[in-house]
Amino acid sequence: MLTSLKNKIVLITGASSGIGEACARHFAQQGAKLILTARRVERLEKIASELTTEVLSLQLDVQDKNAVSDAINNLSPEWRNIDILVNNAGLALDSLPIQSGHIEHWETMIQTNVNGLLYVTRAIVPGMVERKTGHVINIGSVAGQDAYANGNVYCATKAAVRAITKSMRIDLLGKNIRVSEIAPAATNTEFCTVRWKDKQRADDFYKDFDPLVADDIADAIIYCVTRPPHVNIAELVIYPTEQATVSLFHREG
Repeated sequence: MLTSLKNKIVLITGASSGIGEACARHFAQQGAKLILTARRVERLEKIASELTTEVLSLQLDVQDKNAVSDAINNLSPEWRNIDILVNNAGLALDSLPIQSGHIEHWETMIQTNVNGLLYVTRAIVPGMVERKTGHVINIGSVAGQDAYANGNVYCATKAAVRAITKSMRIDLLGKNIRVSEIAPAATNTEFCTVRWKDKQRADDFYKDFDPLVADDIADAIIYCVTRPPHVNIAELVIYPTEQATVSLFHREG
């Protein structure tokens, strides 16, 4: 029997845009109750106003371990028992070779993509263990399975997400908690605009092929969390048809 999401409590990090926002909309359609977190709380509130489900919007920077701990520990009783955690918050900053990379960019990527995921997981998973139920979805990347030119530290952070996910599944064996990694390839969201701080450059990157979109990834996540309770989708790697590897594309024009 498929797992119903009706009234399940789902916490999504980085929910103000892209894959996080798409997840919010897809989970809402399934009747889940949502805790949406991001730094841009005004964006969260706008999204919440458009959803037909209960939503709690929290301004949260996952880089701040004390803020993460306080946010989770101070949840009211009706929101405390989180059933599904979607560790989505993440980013890339610039595309530079290692010898000319910006150390502050490296630190932000590591702090967000790796430490932030750990802070949120550490705050939420003990409750799942206590209740002997839960599902953790970690958003990785094909960049964590291979490397590409000028991807260096970003690739390293997503490789870490992959290793953490595998280790987490081992650590939680016997606790009735499912752990999954979703590893998207090229997905047309704000990702490249944030990376390059140049919307035109980002638009140009996606224009000669048909990339994935955020809804494709959210749909895959819904697939994972609605499988029967005895089924754990450990890893889903998702490419657009016109991308064969992390750096090989078929482009028209």
